Amino acid sequence: MDHVLQGLFFCSLTALALLSAGHALLLKRDPRSALGWIIVCLTLPLFGPLLYWSMGVNRISRKARQWLESGRRLAGWENFSPRNTRQAASTLPPEAKYLNELRSLSDRVVSTLLVPGNRLTPLENGESAYPAMLDAINHATHSINLSTYIFDGDPTGRRFVKALKDAAARGVEVRIIIDSLGEKYSRPTARKLLKGSKVRVGRFLPLRQGGYVNLRNHRKILVVDGSRGFTGGMNIGDRHMVKRDSGPPVVKDMHFMVEGQVVSDLQRTFLEDWYFVTGELVKDKRFFPTISPAGGALVRAVSDGPDKEFRKLNWIIMGALSCARERVQIMTPYFIPDRPLISALVTTALRGVEVTLVLPSLNNLPFVHWAGRAYLWELLQQGIKVYYQPPPFVHTKLLLVDNIWSLIGSANLDPRSLRLNFELNLEVYDGELARQLADKFAAAVAESREVTLTEVDNARSIPEKIRDGMAKLFSPYL
Repeated sequence: MDHVLQGLFFCSLTALALLSAGHALLLKRDPRSALGWIIVCLTLPLFGPLLYWSMGVNRISRKARQWLESGRRLAGWENFSPRNTRQAASTLPPEAKYLNELRSLSDRVVSTLLVPGNRLTPLENGESAYPAMLDAINHATHSINLSTYIFDGDPTGRRFVKALKDAAARGVEVRIIIDSLGEKYSRPTARKLLKGSKVRVGRFLPLRQGGYVNLRNHRKILVVDGSRGFTGGMNIGDRHMVKRDSGPPVVKDMHFMVEGQVVSDLQRTFLEDWYFVTGELVKDKRFFPTISPAGGALVRAVSDGPDKEFRKLNWIIMGALSCARERVQIMTPYFIPDRPLISALVTTALRGVEVTLVLPSLNNLPFVHWAGRAYLWELLQQGIKVYYQPPPFVHTKLLLVDNIWSLIGSANLDPRSLRLNFELNLEVYDGELARQLADKFAAAVAESREVTLTEVDNARSIPEKIRDGMAKLFSPYL
């Protein structure tokens, strides 16, 4: 009898190993990944298949697409305001004509239009961004829609809480989406501070519904009266107030005030998320007023997430790198590139384009910093310039091409932003904005320390290289 049980046990292990290896063979797109998992499944009895089913299967995209297919997430302008009320930009500016291929790429992978008549105003740190946002809230007449990853209950958060409560009390419809993981960053939570008011608060993917560390809503959106917007990389809290002597560690960042037709796309993105969070489909025309031209920028909103068929942001970044002629300037707090992105950056540099990457020397996530360091030698070898900004931690995200095209918003250059979470970025054709941002980029480079190939190859000790290499192994999950 014992021999029979042992035989059944080993047959079960063999069947599980073969099933797991077959699954990897059929569904893994990367042959190196498929081969690796097949070897793990066939050579490590029980442990290998368990490891594969827990870490090797992409349940994140599958879960997000199930939401889309079930109708929990909406996708399509027809759910809100009719698209025929707006027209896409007919042509690019003369100085950007050579980027027509990039525009064609975005037209194919993004459903939103590239719309004219916009103006974007950079707002550095909380000292510039928060007064502008609070002023918009205080002057709202009928609606305020706010989405943020982190909304702290500190003095800055309380100022926003008071402004939002006051707006709701005077009859403005106020809706707020707070990510349920992001709200855990402080006590008391903003949701608790808003309790009992007329402000409607929705939590994105409450942890009790599955405890997802991924699939977070990382977007930062504020739309007031459907005609004035704010977006970028900044959350709400004291951390972004740079000129202070106490409180949490300082985090420098940049936000943008948005005026013009593209505000309607910010509104649509918020209302799609609101439907997902609350089940309420908001279609009132008041949320989509006719917006007069505010400037000369051509802007497209790029809403991306694991529920989308294409990795939109990733493809647009690749397209921008392939079209660049003179310079590419990248600033990001978290840099964990995949192999295609490394190849694209290196190819861009080998074409003679000046590629500059600015990273923080002090990172609030040390293991992300360690993993990023392990990739730098490949870039430095091919002439890409890398700089470390001095403390405090810099959370700004910018991608600039040839002083004409900019990509701004909430996404970092890491797997979490480009594959696992919900993000919102704006691609902008506007020489004036690009030059403003290039000036800020140059100022950051001037106060930063250049990283050399010698430093990365020789200055790091063996324990440091082992630590960085171990962190790199887990980079797809960071």
